[in-house]
Amino acid sequence: MKKTKIVATLGTSSNSPEKIRALAEAGASIFRLNFSHGSAKDFVDIMKSMRNVERELRTPLTIMQDLSGPKIRLGEIREDSIHVQQGMKLLLGTTGHYTSELPYLPFDHEEVLDSLVAGDRLVLADGGLEFTVVERRPDHLILLEAKNSGLVTSRKGLALPGKATRVRALTEKDKRDLMDGIRLGVDAVAMSYVQTADDVREAKELINQHSLRFVPVCVKLERENAVHNLDAILAEADIVMVARGDLGVECPLPKLPGIQKHIIKACNNASKPVIVATQMLLAMVNSPSPTRAETTDVANAVLDGADCVMLSEETAMGNFPVETVAYMRRITNEAELIMEERHTLEEPSEQRGIPSYLAYSACLLAQKARAQAIVIHSLSGASARKVSSCRPPQPIYALTTENSSVKYLNYSWGVTPVLVEEPETEPSHLYRTENFILHNDALKKGDCVVITAGQFRQRQAGSSGGTNLIKIFYK
Repeated sequence: MKKTKIVATLGTSSNSPEKIRALAEAGASIFRLNFSHGSAKDFVDIMKSMRNVERELRTPLTIMQDLSGPKIRLGEIREDSIHVQQGMKLLLGTTGHYTSELPYLPFDHEEVLDSLVAGDRLVLADGGLEFTVVERRPDHLILLEAKNSGLVTSRKGLALPGKATRVRALTEKDKRDLMDGIRLGVDAVAMSYVQTADDVREAKELINQHSLRFVPVCVKLERENAVHNLDAILAEADIVMVARGDLGVECPLPKLPGIQKHIIKACNNASKPVIVATQMLLAMVNSPSPTRAETTDVANAVLDGADCVMLSEETAMGNFPVETVAYMRRITNEAELIMEERHTLEEPSEQRGIPSYLAYSACLLAQKARAQAIVIHSLSGASARKVSSCRPPQPIYALTTENSSVKYLNYSWGVTPVLVEEPETEPSHLYRTENFILHNDALKKGDCVVITAGQFRQRQAGSSGGTNLIKIFYK
């Protein structure tokens, strides 16, 4: 069973109907559309192909729109490039304030310039060069000192580690793309440059204004100050991505493994799906096999508790997109065997509430009864995410009447989402779960299954409920 979910980025190497089908058959269940490299009209045919593949394979595939976010970059350098020496002084300012007094770095983000103070660090997005702010001059220019040597070229991204800025996470382009994506029918939205929970709330408000269906928001943790605000952001986010590329520029690289583990643990505790991304199998862009380090990296992400592992260049522009997904599936399968050997069920803390205790109880019962599966009926999928966070060795089947919940559950470790019809005469969740078990060929006669569901009286059928029943069922 495919427990760890694989996210594949579509691009020139993988956006044909044949390749999309091959990627899905190899193990990808979530497909990322990078809106940094296009707009909604560029993805219309791709999305039609994906829906066709979904119908052909009779398996839910989730389409995740990845918004561009603000591009914090230098402008056009007049000299084309500047050879920087350690200790060298440079000036940073808007293009209109250019001066030849010192080597000049044009930077037209005035909201960022206004926030800079002496002592702030600036890092080029490739991590190769670092500067320190020496002073803010009366002429509105920023005097910098280079901390190391290297080459600066035009349009380089600029990071400000740990520095909160007034730059909003959603640009005007993002807002247009988001509305277009909702109209196209994307299943989830990933947003960049999130700094606070307010950034997430802004995206959710926009979605609620333009969509009648639930569209989960994936927060890409790219900034150091976002990691510092993790608890508040996690309360608003539906999914979290450990975006190690940008985090590795903002944070010292030796700290990155610890930050990854911290984020994953926080997401597991909150029962929010977490994706680990960036350079997971980068060597497979040009090679039919990964490096030893990459293989270990993918396995360790799974062992850390990642729900999903993501491929970017590897599937978007690589020479071996299908082979890469297949190789990643082989690695995750091996890692999951190690997880089963090490598995210990931990009792949730008192702060996590009754739903977490119900999920824990279901997993404990499955363990003691040596159940072959856990079957959950959940309209929103929240109960299934709680059970998933316990990482039980049994397959988890999540039944729901909501198609949006099916697509969201594709992010959760170990969960097979199943769309069931809403019958007019039988509102009983228990009946539906038992009926599913009886007709599921993967479960044999005599198999023990743990069921969790919401039970209510007929007169309460219109009321909101939640999981309040756990039952052992023998097929």
